[in-house]
Amino acid sequence: MPASSATPAPVLADTPDTSQWQQLPVRGARIAAVAGAIGMAVTLAVISLPLSLLLNHWQGWLWKLPLALGLGAVLGAVLSWRRHRRTSWRLDAHALAVRHQYLWYNDTRVPRARVQHLDVRRGPLQRSIGLATLVVHTAGSRLDAVSLSGLELADAEALRELLARPDDHDGL
Repeated sequence: MPASSATPAPVLADTPDTSQWQQLPVRGARIAAVAGAIGMAVTLAVISLPLSLLLNHWQGWLWKLPLALGLGAVLGAVLSWRRHRRTSWRLDAHALAVRHQYLWYNDTRVPRARVQHLDVRRGPLQRSIGLATLVVHTAGSRLDAVSLSGLELADAEALRELLARPDDHDGL
């Protein structure tokens, strides 16, 4: 794997104190930016045709389509990049906390006692750069799964192992 110029997130096995907020690695922000660019570009392109027809500007739609695609790609990439870079997590003896601090502040805590099962997922892009998504399924119906995308693979696997043992808090 190519070495990243940014400092990678600490691996849990080497970091006994995970009670400090940990940032996601920069490599994951690149994937988030690409996904955001594609999603926003397609969304704006799809919206531009009915909007052009509704406003009776359909004659110029062919030149508006590349504009919508370009604007959507740039906007989606920037928003997704910044959201990923402002996402952090921490694990203490009682809960896993995930914090998003971009347009809205969102702080989610998953008590260890509420964890039902855990998944580590890796798509082709994540596999190619050594990242993973940790999905924590919880008891209850509202927000019954918390997903943390763009983690180092070692961090995702270590978090899965630590959260799978809710009675063992001494290992932190």
